[in-house]
Amino acid sequence: MNFILTSVIALGAIALISSVVLYLVSKKFAVNEDPRIGTVSELLPGANCGGCGFAGCSGMACALVAGADNGSIEGLRCPVGGDEVMKKVADALGMAASSSEPLVAVVRCNGTCDNRPRIAEYDGLHTCAAVNSTSAGETECGYGCLGCGDCVSACQFDAIHMNPDTCLPEVDEEKCTSCGACVKACPRNIIELRKKGPNGHRVYVQCVNKDKGAVAKKACSVACIGCGKCEKVCQFDAITIENNLSYIDFNKCSVCTKCVDECPTGAIVKMNFTIKKEAEVES
Repeated sequence: MNFILTSVIALGAIALISSVVLYLVSKKFAVNEDPRIGTVSELLPGANCGGCGFAGCSGMACALVAGADNGSIEGLRCPVGGDEVMKKVADALGMAASSSEPLVAVVRCNGTCDNRPRIAEYDGLHTCAAVNSTSAGETECGYGCLGCGDCVSACQFDAIHMNPDTCLPEVDEEKCTSCGACVKACPRNIIELRKKGPNGHRVYVQCVNKDKGAVAKKACSVACIGCGKCEKVCQFDAITIENNLSYIDFNKCSVCTKCVDECPTGAIVKMNFTIKKEAEVES
């Protein structure tokens, strides 16, 4: 009986001493979190998509508070929350909110089944990452979309889907938050975040093939052949040709669409432009 009582007392004493030690250690090494971090975290959408450049919303909140302490939160933006959320965050931190033009994901490949014939059949793990690491895919184009939908799986906002007829991903502009998850998921860097443009008008090169003209054209009928006609017709110095591929700088582009009309292969596309009726054109 005395042995049991002694054991209980000894264990109780050890527990008491351990709790006191833990309490003192927690006090000594306690990290005092700025309460503003919690406030900002609550204002952020909580998507933890990484589109802001941080691992999650908590990391973004810490960066915003640190930026406020340094006098500026310029360059820090939550793409999911947009200007509305950033204004609330700025108000909470006592900073001035800066607005930025919204972005949207665009798929820079028009290699549909008609434009880019299949010459092989892939039999393996059905992901773009797997196909890209093991082969060139099912077509002659080693740069184009692989069609397995890694971008679709990466999107948390149901903003991108595979078109069963074209075998290409399509972005729903209304749902796209420009978080960049699809951009990171694409192993061939086909998806890009671009400015939505005035009234949603955008002009861009829907091709990433860097092969020489003849080779690129053989692989896909609407490939960029790097002829330079678009660059010559652009009055705003928005188009450059590098590695046999044309690229349009959306910060310089005036959306005049002259390059669209000049492109001999139809590699440059314009989005959300009203198509004039034949009667209006004739008149």
